[in-house]
Amino acid sequence: MRGGARSTTGPRGSARLLPRKGQATGAATGPVVRALHTASPAFPRWLRRLEDRGEEQAGSAEQIVQKIIDDVRRQGDRALRALSRRLDGVDVPPGELAVGRDAMEAAFATLPPAQRAALRLAARRIRDYHRHQLEVSFRYRDSEGVWLGQEIRPLRRVGLYVPGGAALYPSSVLMNAIPARVAGVEQIVAVSPPHSGGEPAALLAAAWVAGVDTLFRVGGAQAIAALTFGTVSIPRVDKIVGPGNRFVATAKKLVSGRVGIDMIAGPSEVVVVADPSARADLVAADLLAQAEHGPDSTAICLTTSVRLAAAIERALASQLAELPRAALARQSLRAHGAIVVTRSLDEAIEIANRLAPEHLELAVRNPRQWLKRVHSAGAVFLGHWSPEAFGDYLAGPNHVLPTGGTARFGSPLGVYDFQKRTSVIEASATALRRLGPTVETLAAMEGLDAHGRAVTLRLAGGAGTSARRATSVSRVARRSKSD
Repeated sequence: MRGGARSTTGPRGSARLLPRKGQATGAATGPVVRALHTASPAFPRWLRRLEDRGEEQAGSAEQIVQKIIDDVRRQGDRALRALSRRLDGVDVPPGELAVGRDAMEAAFATLPPAQRAALRLAARRIRDYHRHQLEVSFRYRDSEGVWLGQEIRPLRRVGLYVPGGAALYPSSVLMNAIPARVAGVEQIVAVSPPHSGGEPAALLAAAWVAGVDTLFRVGGAQAIAALTFGTVSIPRVDKIVGPGNRFVATAKKLVSGRVGIDMIAGPSEVVVVADPSARADLVAADLLAQAEHGPDSTAICLTTSVRLAAAIERALASQLAELPRAALARQSLRAHGAIVVTRSLDEAIEIANRLAPEHLELAVRNPRQWLKRVHSAGAVFLGHWSPEAFGDYLAGPNHVLPTGGTARFGSPLGVYDFQKRTSVIEASATALRRLGPTVETLAAMEGLDAHGRAVTLRLAGGAGTSARRATSVSRVARRSKSD
């Protein structure tokens, strides 16, 4: 890369990558993004704070959200209308709350041909990918003659939350609804914040392509409450999926248990691991693609090259000047962004694993070689030709991903989120005679006499319980000796 940089220690001990004399910084008010080195004394504290970002981002909205939930539970549609007027500035009459399939199809017809084709192509790719996730029921008979199995059943009705604030997300409709359709869900309803001039055609068109049955013009915590408890207009659902702001996330957390939820989604985030083979302008573009979501988004680059780090910072400043959402992106980079110089790619991957990001890009030579070292990420993008934006729209895997470090234990939204599993057990009299005495022994160990008796009565065939227990103990003893 052109240019270069030297490392110096800032006032708080952070390693600041400063441009050489004559280089542009890209902003008169200071650096675009924080620059660190893993050898800096400040780095461990910064890393610990980033690891805890999920707690920091959660905020404290529970009191506000709980009141909204209570109002909707008590007053139903009337509360929804009042809250939409107060919070969204839109008065939605009861007769205009629902948007059906005919209106969705009409909206699709108004789109330019290129947009219709784009929605159809994205839907096909998402559908094809998620078909690979389908689980099937199974049955088998074990060595004792017991028939065992698992029934896979789709949920009957699910609710999709589609964000609709500063940006429009038809892609979220596709990503939420299509896996549900692949799973076989009977009824899919969506909710999205109302717009005073009617719902955007792109949103309705995406709902039509994805197979949404009805879209309700309500958003925020009140929409989550309506899906949980049901109102006259909005049916109660079995599960709620989809990302939203912190009020939506808090509402999902509070109603979890009364209704299923996919995850508590936080602000979008990306970690790019880059070696000297990466292009600074491409890395900068990928960081900005996350930063433009909003001021709470996280965009971090981990690189082994001081020269590349400096070039990325210059590219960020240059590209920011051309972005319509530059103010949001700049705020995000300054608050949550960073370019970190690491001592090795091994160290960069280990840091990435500790951060467990929503999106992880491996902008390195031989990315497949490094993939096996990654154990915590929502989605991994391999190589220089796999930008995270490709995954957002068209690649096929779901873009609803665990955030805030929850990729340590969480998974992307998928068909499995819309299916439930039921265990099946069928024992014959012969099988119970073989295995029942062990059940009696285990029940006695736990002091649960009724559990043991449920087996004892079957084995006794009407004989007295005491006699049966004595025989059971004798059988267990004989087995132990033979073993």
